[in-house]
Amino acid sequence: MADDILRTIDTLVAEERHLREQSPGKGLAPDERARLQVLEERLDQCWDLLRRRRAGADAGEDPQQVEPRPVSEVESYEQ
Repeated sequence: MADDILRTIDTLVAEERHLREQSPGKGLAPDERARLQVLEERLDQCWDLLRRRRAGADAGEDPQQVEPRPVSEVESYEQ
């Protein structure tokens, strides 16, 4: 459950870090910027899912019943 999400987060963070480190000072190519945007959105979605599943488990609910929210919903949260 949480371990799968954490592994996904680790993988996404590693790819994000790689993208950010590969061209310091030059910026990213358009396709790299697009990929970075997808990574950031997917990370937000994973963190949201992890928090909601943990909250559900703490409340005695089955965390596996919690489904990921659409990226558009997660990205519209107020910070």
